[in-house]
Amino acid sequence: MGCLLNFMPEQQELTAGSFSSWLSDMRDALKNDAETEVPCGDCTACCTSSYFIHIKPTETDTLSHIPDELLFPAPGMPEGNVLMGYDEQGHCPMLKNGACSIYEHRPLTCRSYDCRIFPATGIQISGKDKRLITQQAERWKFDFANTDEMKAHKAVQKAASFLKNKSQLFQPGELPGNPTQLAIMAIEVSDLFLNEDPGHSDEKEMVKTIQKEHNKGHSV
Repeated sequence: MGCLLNFMPEQQELTAGSFSSWLSDMRDALKNDAETEVPCGDCTACCTSSYFIHIKPTETDTLSHIPDELLFPAPGMPEGNVLMGYDEQGHCPMLKNGACSIYEHRPLTCRSYDCRIFPATGIQISGKDKRLITQQAERWKFDFANTDEMKAHKAVQKAASFLKNKSQLFQPGELPGNPTQLAIMAIEVSDLFLNEDPGHSDEKEMVKTIQKEHNKGHSV
């Protein structure tokens, strides 16, 4: 998860892989709470970017490897859900000597995190504490083997643009409050934009359809 960059004069591009394969794997991971395969290398940017890490009560193995004093109740979530914060440098407290000290037992949030969602959706993250994430995201380059892959990518970006630019059409609390979750939502509902031009559709009806699709993906 993440990437500690060495501030080379020119950052080399990173191969993000086939877009269609990545999109399919990402959706499967989101649907099944599964791990994503990210070629992080030595990168630890997401571990050093002031992230709060959500841990579910069912993640008993993870919880057994994190000191209780590092955890606190997750606001607005059912009892048992906790967050792990970061130190004064914005680093995860489990990051030791440049590596995750509980890698084999790390939270699901870390296992499923993939900064390729930002170039995929066109959503950007801001803030000095997220500078390393931004730099790494800009290096990823997807491969597009055919027009269908390009069309799928365009649909993801149209979904993200609609969520960002039409946020006033959604009720309070219906849209995620951070860029990562907004990018995830765009990926989940992007099929709605494969053959749809948001500029020529009933925007309010589109909002209802998006909510229905999003809720379907998160139903228990």
